[in-house]
Amino acid sequence: MKPLKSFKHALKMVLNSQLRSWLTIVGIVIGVAAVIAIVSIGEGMQASLEAQMGSLGGDLLTLTAGNSKGSRMFGHGGGSSSVATATTEKIVISRTDLQALKGIPNIEFIDTQIRGNVDVSYLGKTGTVSLSGVEQKTWSDITTVEINEGRFLDSADQNVIIIGGRLASSFFDHPIGINKMLTIENSAFRVVGIIDDSSTNIYLPIQMAYQVLENKEQDIYDSIIMKVKDEDQLDFTIAKIEKKLMTVRHVNNKTKDFTISSSKQLMETRSEMMNSMNLFLLAIAAVSLIVGAVGIANTMFTSVLEKTKEIGIMKAIGAKNRDILFIFILNAALIGLVGGILGIFFGIILSEAMNMMIGASMRMLKGGTIVSLNSIIMAISVSVSVGLIAGIIPAYKASKLKPVDALRYE
Repeated sequence: MKPLKSFKHALKMVLNSQLRSWLTIVGIVIGVAAVIAIVSIGEGMQASLEAQMGSLGGDLLTLTAGNSKGSRMFGHGGGSSSVATATTEKIVISRTDLQALKGIPNIEFIDTQIRGNVDVSYLGKTGTVSLSGVEQKTWSDITTVEINEGRFLDSADQNVIIIGGRLASSFFDHPIGINKMLTIENSAFRVVGIIDDSSTNIYLPIQMAYQVLENKEQDIYDSIIMKVKDEDQLDFTIAKIEKKLMTVRHVNNKTKDFTISSSKQLMETRSEMMNSMNLFLLAIAAVSLIVGAVGIANTMFTSVLEKTKEIGIMKAIGAKNRDILFIFILNAALIGLVGGILGIFFGIILSEAMNMMIGASMRMLKGGTIVSLNSIIMAISVSVSVGLIAGIIPAYKASKLKPVDALRYE
């Protein structure tokens, strides 16, 4: 029997049992739609994670005071949520630590930072924002923020600041432009740069920050940010830093009173957790496909019973076992194919709906979902394979029917 004729027979079987076929297809549709939605959300999260890793800087390390079991698990630009070891003396990061770091070969740039909240005034309006004092000579080489207007801090700058995008555009009644003057804790500063973000942060030279933040002690830092030359030697560099600092600070592994964190390691950990979550959700979605497979098998067994006499006639006029087998396998594959195509369509709709529902509360979904060609091919392959696997046994049973028994079947 020619393949085209077999295909027509298989299609006719699907069309002649529309209700039963569509009920079976629904099971495949639900499973494939769930798989597509989960995979697309997972790929969207992965893309967002990679973008975040790029914005955090995978080659950056942050040194903060206090030891934490969550060491190396915090991105740059802020102190870790570390818990200081029990001691009567206040644990700090000081110029002594800075000098020790300067002797490590793989460190390219070092930025010392202090932070605090300040009152800022503009055109008679006052608000409280976060302020960071940075080392202006190296900050532009280390930071991952991008300037929207103006410039970065220069080595000769004094009473100048760089401000966040929201502080410039909407924090006060009137927007703040380049060269405008802001009053910070009764001291005037000129805006030389506006960051391309939605923050209200202020950055200024660290020596000026010591004067504004009166509770900060000179040469004591909230954090030290380091940029490594070779990102491939990140772990080796961390080990070198830890060894050097433990010697300088006279501590060991048990009494260690500092934390070195890496945004790259944080993102890798997040990625592993996300992959585990996606695998769990995919396992749940696979249950729907299993239910769909059972439905296809049930439909095929029923079709064999209904078509028993027809099978006998086909065999009587010369159809071979492999022809009957091929027709019924094609029937199962068609059911899987239709279910897969519809599942992809509804999966795309479902992924967008889920993105709208939970995207606002999940930062990792802000980049949306990604339905890739690979996921579509995978969904079609899985649905057709499910149909074929579920249809093999009933198709084999149909092909083995004896013509005489099939013709006498009522």
